Amino acid sequence: QVHLEESGGGLVQSGGSLRLSCAASAPSAGMLVINIMEWYRQAPGKARDFVAGWTSGGWGGSFKYGDSMKGRVTISKEGAQNAMYLQMNSLKPEDTAVYFCHTNAYTPASGSVDYWGQGTQVTVSS
Repeated sequence: QVHLEESGGGLVQSGGSLRLSCAASAPSAGMLVINIMEWYRQAPGKARDFVAGWTSGGWGGSFKYGDSMKGRVTISKEGAQNAMYLQMNSLKPEDTAVYFCHTNAYTPASGSVDYWGQGTQVTVSS
């Protein structure tokens, strides 16, 4: 079983910044390989929306960004710790949402499976 721990959410004023963290672990798996690691967000009454993500492969993997926050967010991946960080700048009230970490990860027992974190609330006040 892969566990995702998210942190960094909170209340911030419009124009402010936040840095979200997501760390994947599988203490009993013996081996954990991250294939994909992504951030999504979901505002009340709205569908889950892709923010940014990393996909393994090639030299260091590849990063991509969704349209909703492009230019205001940067993601970075810490491979040794299976962690990813989402730096969000110039936040707006419409960025208020629960932000979820998602991973597709491989363990010997389960193969490659999708996992979701519990989510972290980001609230941007005007």
